[in-house]
Amino acid sequence: MISWNLRSRSVRPIGLDIGHDSIKMIQLVANGAQMGVIAADKVRVDPNIDGDPHLRRSFILSAIEQMLSKGGFKGRDVVSCLPNDGLKVTSLRLSELESDEVEQALTKEMNLRFGVDPYKNTMDYMFAGNVRHGDEVKNELILFAADDEIVRGHIELLEAARLKPVSIDTVPCALFRSFKRSQRRQEDRECTVVFADIGSRFTTVVFGRGDQISFVKQIRTGGEMLNREIAARLGVGVGEAEQLRVKFRRERCLSAAQSGKGGPPATEDGGGLDGDTQRAIVDAMRLVAEKLAREISLCLRYYTVTFRGKRVERAFFAGGEAYENTLVNVLRRQLTVGVEVAQPLKGFDLSTRSSHINFDSDRRGLLCEWAVAVGLGLKGWNGAGVGQKRGVLS
Repeated sequence: MISWNLRSRSVRPIGLDIGHDSIKMIQLVANGAQMGVIAADKVRVDPNIDGDPHLRRSFILSAIEQMLSKGGFKGRDVVSCLPNDGLKVTSLRLSELESDEVEQALTKEMNLRFGVDPYKNTMDYMFAGNVRHGDEVKNELILFAADDEIVRGHIELLEAARLKPVSIDTVPCALFRSFKRSQRRQEDRECTVVFADIGSRFTTVVFGRGDQISFVKQIRTGGEMLNREIAARLGVGVGEAEQLRVKFRRERCLSAAQSGKGGPPATEDGGGLDGDTQRAIVDAMRLVAEKLAREISLCLRYYTVTFRGKRVERAFFAGGEAYENTLVNVLRRQLTVGVEVAQPLKGFDLSTRSSHINFDSDRRGLLCEWAVAVGLGLKGWNGAGVGQKRGVLS
């Protein structure tokens, strides 16, 4: 949420996505309107450090140093984003006011809604559109707030990694930016699209139309909830539940591939999960998926009531959990819009056969877990901002 000017050049700053269960770094290069990847790497976070901030910090610093030491990344300029659990987001409506009056109104709302001191925290907003409220036309705004200690701590972490932070962004803005460049056709720019990133702890939902974000929602549902539900049903630990879920997904992919070749269904290591275990995993994932679908349906209802006449066309799902077919299929059945798994690097030049590009994924080439990192790497390209160009969110 803190931004400095990005120098115009062909090689973009490093996009650094520090998630709960993985750390991703990507660096893009622009050749006119064509964008390519010159370096990418990913390190999975050791689950044993969960809950210990000092061990986590040391692990992150070591992982960044490891990725930089391979020599593929150019320079030390970096764009990163605040963690979702350190960011507060809400929508609110105000009458048309002068800029100083808007600041005063937002300061009051920040205190009322979040219970934080607006003078000791970072705050910014973006214009989401005009809405009719009774006989009045009001401005719909999206308010972002973060504790100054979290912002300073994030910057200090980057500097300790010998990186130069040129911008601190937010997950919703990075997510929208990663897909905005693909909405180039006039018909694409005139429809509303939902972009959702299903991560480990949060699902970030962004409604966008053209160059403008219209609505943002953070939902506390993700991979960890899937693992906890599976663990409860099977009477195992959360770590073992995650391993079972990974094995189940791999076996289904192998079986599908084997069936496509006309052979018998295959399972990993010649074994396979028993029927009861498979049913428990599927039932658990369906339960969580249905909860997530209800939350997103409420977002759709809010948007259609708020912005009357602006229909939502489709939804793209990104993040590591978008690979879960059971999850995505439930969303397809229960949501009233078309659902697709995102491909954030579609249209990028990936022809470079370089040892410096490690996407750590063989999942059909979708690379949907890279959406936020790509959006961070695109920040400032062609001077394009997100929403109203103002302050730290530009």
